[in-house]
Amino acid sequence: MRRTQLYLDDDLWQLLHTRARQEGTSISELVRRAARERYLGNLEERKAAMQALIGIGRDRPEFRDPVRYIRSLRRGNRIERLRNE
Repeated sequence: MRRTQLYLDDDLWQLLHTRARQEGTSISELVRRAARERYLGNLEERKAAMQALIGIGRDRPEFRDPVRYIRSLRRGNRIERLRNE
């Protein structure tokens, strides 16, 4: 763990101070918890989201034959393909 220094405005400090006393913890722990939730997210939720993506396109007809699909993308130019969609 590394030590850092933060400058908090009076309103935020008072809110954190009150919350820390109510929860029986420190302002530092509240800030660490908030930073973890905001920037790391919940590990289990992230795993579940990744699992939900697995196989998401398996029922799309263009993916049944991936070689043919890729070759069709490489034919012509991008503007022509976009006009046809």
